[in-house]
Amino acid sequence: LHPHAHISINLVLDRRGGLLCVASLCHPIFLVPSHTTTESCSLSDRSAPGPAGDLPFFGSVLRRAHCVRRCEEPLLGAVSRHRAAEEVRSDFQRRVPYSYLQRAYIQLNKLEEAANAAHTFFMANPEHMEIQQDLENYKTTSGKVSLIDQEARQHMEDYSAGVRHYDKEEYELAIEFLERALKGYYSEDEDCQIMCEGPQKFEEHEYLDYKAGLYEAIADHYMQVLACKHDCVRELATRSGRISPIENFLPLHYDYLQFAYYRVGDYVKALECAKSYLLFHPDDEDVLENAGYYEGLLEGTVNPATIKPRKEAKTLLRRHKLESHLLQVAAAGLGYAYTEPVTPGCAVPGPLGVHSCQSIFSRMVLCLSSGGPLLYSDVKFVYNSEQLNGSQRVLLDNVISEEQCRELHRVASGIMLAGDGYRGKTSPHTPNERFEGATVLKALKYGYEGRVPLKSARLFYDISEKARRIVESYFLLNSTLYFSYTHLVCRTALSGQQERRNDLSHPIHADNCLLDPEANECWKEPPAYTFRDYSALLYMNADFEGGEFIFTEMDAKTVTASIKPKCGRMISFSSGGENPHGVKAVTKGQRCAVALWFTLDPLYRELERIQADEVIAMLDQEHLGPSEMNINPKDEL
Repeated sequence: LHPHAHISINLVLDRRGGLLCVASLCHPIFLVPSHTTTESCSLSDRSAPGPAGDLPFFGSVLRRAHCVRRCEEPLLGAVSRHRAAEEVRSDFQRRVPYSYLQRAYIQLNKLEEAANAAHTFFMANPEHMEIQQDLENYKTTSGKVSLIDQEARQHMEDYSAGVRHYDKEEYELAIEFLERALKGYYSEDEDCQIMCEGPQKFEEHEYLDYKAGLYEAIADHYMQVLACKHDCVRELATRSGRISPIENFLPLHYDYLQFAYYRVGDYVKALECAKSYLLFHPDDEDVLENAGYYEGLLEGTVNPATIKPRKEAKTLLRRHKLESHLLQVAAAGLGYAYTEPVTPGCAVPGPLGVHSCQSIFSRMVLCLSSGGPLLYSDVKFVYNSEQLNGSQRVLLDNVISEEQCRELHRVASGIMLAGDGYRGKTSPHTPNERFEGATVLKALKYGYEGRVPLKSARLFYDISEKARRIVESYFLLNSTLYFSYTHLVCRTALSGQQERRNDLSHPIHADNCLLDPEANECWKEPPAYTFRDYSALLYMNADFEGGEFIFTEMDAKTVTASIKPKCGRMISFSSGGENPHGVKAVTKGQRCAVALWFTLDPLYRELERIQADEVIAMLDQEHLGPSEMNINPKDEL
């Protein structure tokens, strides 16, 4: 790398930021006649329509184009200098310059700047394993823990800070940050709208093959601009590196604020924010109840009818609905390819419409049931969700006996392979432990071949089915719970590598979403196993040191419950972001367990389990020949 590369890259990044400033400055809604120009950039034309037909309109269009060009050129130079190719714009969107910037800073031995550049790149590319390893190295070698995202969106940062203060019941601070977040949101929305008016790519009509007439060409271009503008609400609700937006993002600001203002005694603002929220969700019973309550508190002092929803919320929602209508009309009448995005599980499209609210009388909780029968008399209930400081959790003992633990451990010793279930990686989560695993189908195959006792191999199958039935019954599920993945896994502490360990055997995570501790969110999107609904761990032994199972808050730091494994103990919980969990370091000995993940969707049933069911059915017929087994040892998840 050139010794001054970091200067050039930073200059490019600064100039890119300047493009938005100039685009805003030169946008027609901001331009007014001045000493340098007496022209108006408005599309409106004072001349009345007449025999000239479309000429007055297109005259206004031409004047606007000239006006914008004349404003931009003195500030940005020729168009060729600032209108980059699609590939270049994509690189900036993915923050690729920060990857080069990190390498430049490393060459200059500026590790703090390199770490911040790497972190900025990683926030938009969380799947990039090399950068992830670089960040770990920075933390290890320089002890740098507090990293700066140099492209962080301030409205997102303020929103997250506001929610954190809200959760701590620090309502005045919550109001300060949430109001600042709203102001930033609307400012960002304005910028997003302006930037959508830039060049568009006609993917379906490439240049020479594009033979549309005047109005079709105008419609094609404008529909792309309109789709871009309509997508601003999604863009502003999506964190860097994420695919999915924060559900109900903009309305949630008003939801948090209506309750926070109530708690600090500002009932006028509380009612104003409640009415603003109801613009998006007019049938929300809890907020309707809250609004009525606030109106009662204001009786005799202020006429509640004079308190209106916030103007900016009303304007944005009206614009968003009109955009949607025009896009749907274009899709139906012009063949324009457009589908209104719908967030999974939502009744209203997009990040403006996922129901989530807070009543002043009770905090909303996930309406899930638990406490059903355990089905087996020998199974002992230990702790429920409340005792484990969370939701949808249960701890049970005596799910299997001491003898069954020993027998299962003997099976494990005979069938496990290092790295099985971890894409062949023997130390997938920490270099200080060795991981070995096996599946139910492999156990049955080995049992049929006589490499392990068939009775012992079948035990693995039977106890996993027992665990499934207990979970399904305890959580009072009204539909069948299917296996998603079943894995017998042992993790062994490697000798000579246990001193001064500060890592985890399994880092804090959630089972069906990507945990984002900084954002206090869990993103239900690939590569997470989004179809998993419940999880369980059935422990086989206690003769090891460390290895406690822990639940944490979504910050991945605050431990809410710690469980010491032992034979026959089972912890089960719902698989979502409400239950972040991990495993403390195993510092001596070997820790073994049966890990089970379940789904309510039959489309995601474990393939090996279906094959294992067929094998068991054939074994039960007691007239099998070797050719009938048809087990492929390579056919594993």
